[in-house]
Amino acid sequence: MGDYHQVTKQSLDDANTITIIAGTNFAGSASNMLNTPYGIFVDNNFNLYVADCGNNRVQFFLFGESEGTTVAGSEAAISFPLSCPTAVTVDGADYLFIVDSGNNRIIKSSAEGFQCVIGCSTAYGSAADQLASPWTLAFDHQGSIFVADTNNGRLQKFDIATNSCGESNHI
Repeated sequence: MGDYHQVTKQSLDDANTITIIAGTNFAGSASNMLNTPYGIFVDNNFNLYVADCGNNRVQFFLFGESEGTTVAGSEAAISFPLSCPTAVTVDGADYLFIVDSGNNRIIKSSAEGFQCVIGCSTAYGSAADQLASPWTLAFDHQGSIFVADTNNGRLQKFDIATNSCGESNHI
């Protein structure tokens, strides 16, 4: 996906049919282009979020549209600096979570904009509250966040006070 600067879909019924969903075959920063995309998230309406590492942004593509909108990064309506985002997901409350790999942190959207939720010192490290080039994340049914902490060779679990389901964990 990243080598060709595009996101494609392939039919399970016809392996020969490949459709470009976002980006082109060339790196670029225009709204219809990507530069080394890594992680994607598709919502219930088939809209696409792309962690666009080389452009330090997250792009949002409405279903069927080739022009994207920057929803996170320096060009977004609410600016928040990113450094090589590698994964993106949206939780059950419609909050956007981003693995900001180059800054060794996890950030999320909120009513006030973006905020750091894990690795907020941005320091590369191996302490329990630090990350070293995190790569991807996932949630469990209780709202805990699991982060692939790549350069530490570990999978970390984080419990947040109010989880993605809106319930309190009382930690």
